[in-house]
Amino acid sequence: MTDTPPPAKYDPLATTASQAEVKQRRTMKLSQPPRPRRLVRYGALVLLLVIWEIYGRSVNPIVFTYPTAVAEAFVAMIADGTLTEALGQTSLVLAIGAAAGIVFGVTLGLLMGRSWIAKEALDTPVNALYALPAVALVPVIVLWFGFGDSAKIFVVAFFVFFPVVINTTRGVEEVDSELLEVTRSFCSPERRVWRDLLIPASLPYVFTGVKLAIGRGLVGVIVAEFFTAISGLGNLIVTNANTFQTARMFVPIVVLSLIGVILTGLLGLVERQLTPWRRES
Repeated sequence: MTDTPPPAKYDPLATTASQAEVKQRRTMKLSQPPRPRRLVRYGALVLLLVIWEIYGRSVNPIVFTYPTAVAEAFVAMIADGTLTEALGQTSLVLAIGAAAGIVFGVTLGLLMGRSWIAKEALDTPVNALYALPAVALVPVIVLWFGFGDSAKIFVVAFFVFFPVVINTTRGVEEVDSELLEVTRSFCSPERRVWRDLLIPASLPYVFTGVKLAIGRGLVGVIVAEFFTAISGLGNLIVTNANTFQTARMFVPIVVLSLIGVILTGLLGLVERQLTPWRRES
């Protein structure tokens, strides 16, 4: 009579999963079960517009308005050319100022994140200026640069700069120290360290800072148009508010909101293209 070995117990950890199963496990998000996300998103937006429409019709039109009235005013302002002209003026100032603030913020943030000397020298001034109400400095900026586009561009760049520099600095500081040690072990030149490690690792932080800067830039351009020679979308807001044309006043406000949503969405697309490893993690 031969002794038969006991049956082996099933060990799920001993089995090797297929590549497809591994990828499915990595991409599975337990906190977000499958659901019709677009239906929820756009359904909530439609519900908000319906509530706004119903409530707006019950209020004095001088005090408040409703979406259909804003849409009619939008068409009228497009037809008479006032909205397109104002949008072009605001967009030009916003583009130049935001580009300057982002470039300067990313450059200084990379320097502060990599060099402890730059971080110690500039950290306190940057945080102090960021905590300072930026609107309080606009009259001083107007005294420096006058009432033209130069002052508006500087104000927008000032508003945009701080979220970008702070997030970029944090992104460089959050790079894995073990990876930096590997680059030192292989005697990688500083140029390769920046190209292959520091810049790719800090990109998500940079995009987060730029997304935050979009909202501040939109606020900055309108504040600048209020304090300087009134023009652009800020001019439409002030002019229509002074003449109690509430629906026309809301048109540039809604346009600014749409600009923010569109720019944020475009930045999200660019981020997913430049950081493909985040989609796979």
